[in-house]
Amino acid sequence: MDLIAITGHTAAGKTVLAAHIAARTGGEIISADSRQVYRHMSIGTGKDYDDYLVDGVRVPSHLLDIRDPGEHYSLFDFQRDVEQVIVEIRLRGKRPILCGGTGLYLESVLKSWPL
Repeated sequence: MDLIAITGHTAAGKTVLAAHIAARTGGEIISADSRQVYRHMSIGTGKDYDDYLVDGVRVPSHLLDIRDPGEHYSLFDFQRDVEQVIVEIRLRGKRPILCGGTGLYLESVLKSWPL
């Protein structure tokens, strides 16, 4: 199953679009945002869990709130994590939807940069 990628600048509505696509296609969202991996930083990173709701149902999402502030999270960590999540989503028969604004993270997946 193909990967869908939704990119754009901050506050462009990427997550809302991704959630609607996921709800219609049986997808799950993978965040490609280098700051939204951190817990307790929702306001400063534009992380709004209401954006993941479609008709009152939360669309599955991944790589959000997986590190505490101050913990190191690198491109290498992201690549390792995103590969694992994509495999898990596909094993469930779902479509992975990569969504975010960190260009380096997105490009590393879309261009299959070696680890």
